Amino acid sequence: MRPRSPGLLLLLLWGLQAESQEEVRAMVGSDVRLRCIYPEGNSFDLNDLYVYWQISMAGKGNADSVVTYHLSGNSSASHGDNHYKDRARLSLDSMKRGDFSLHLRNVTPQDEQKFNCLVFRKSLELEKILEVAVTLHVAANYSMPVVSGPSQDEELTFTCTSTNGYPRPNVYWINKTDNSVLDGALQNSTVSLNARGLYDVVSVLRIGRTPHVNVGCCIENVLLHQNLTSGQTETFTGTKDSITEDPVDGSSSGEHQPILSVLVVLAVIVSLAVATGWLCRSRCQPRSYTGAQVERPDLALAGHV
Repeated sequence: MRPRSPGLLLLLLWGLQAESQEEVRAMVGSDVRLRCIYPEGNSFDLNDLYVYWQISMAGKGNADSVVTYHLSGNSSASHGDNHYKDRARLSLDSMKRGDFSLHLRNVTPQDEQKFNCLVFRKSLELEKILEVAVTLHVAANYSMPVVSGPSQDEELTFTCTSTNGYPRPNVYWINKTDNSVLDGALQNSTVSLNARGLYDVVSVLRIGRTPHVNVGCCIENVLLHQNLTSGQTETFTGTKDSITEDPVDGSSSGEHQPILSVLVVLAVIVSLAVATGWLCRSRCQPRSYTGAQVERPDLALAGHV
């Protein structure tokens, strides 16, 4: 009797073990092809085939959920799981040549599953002729981490944020002076799933006050072999009683104003002193000595007496 639904045939599949396994990686939003190819290159009659792609549903006693399938006598493939409707398809022309690969569009994080391809022949009393297990790994790039801070309290607090990545990341804080990894006990990281099923990261670093701090935040995506590190975060903090911060416009002039005032007053005093001395010298200058030129007429008159 010909099975009329995927559920009837699934009862025949319990205990079957995959004969070959593959692993595939795909980015969120991309299209992917999960290979399931008959190795001997035979040609097939679609009316003689039962083809199933299914996944194991976590938390449901390892029950299988059908992604898409082709039954003998059907002119097209059908879908069993609404999550894959209009996204998963089989190529009828390819199946005639022994290629039963699944074409999956617009990959989502929920597609990270183990997919099983099962092919049976009606003419061989539903003998299984092919079984392939394909594990799909899904990835998404995290945004470049951004570090804000530090706050100027008893300790320095830095906050790092990065969004829309997959899978769950590793988060590190590094000392950029020597590229050493800071103690994990100094950080508190929160990783949460957003509405898109991707991960957002917020990590807070708290360290003791030091005169010079140069730290960075690193987000590691293990699946992509990718490390994203925040830009330069360099801070000069000074001491607790005298903290050096970025100057506000005009603050430097305010700090040096008393010194400039004293210098101006001294310059005025010196200028006045020089001017007074010069004036006094010009008014009190002694007359020129005429000497014998003034007395000569008297001597000449005395000589004629």
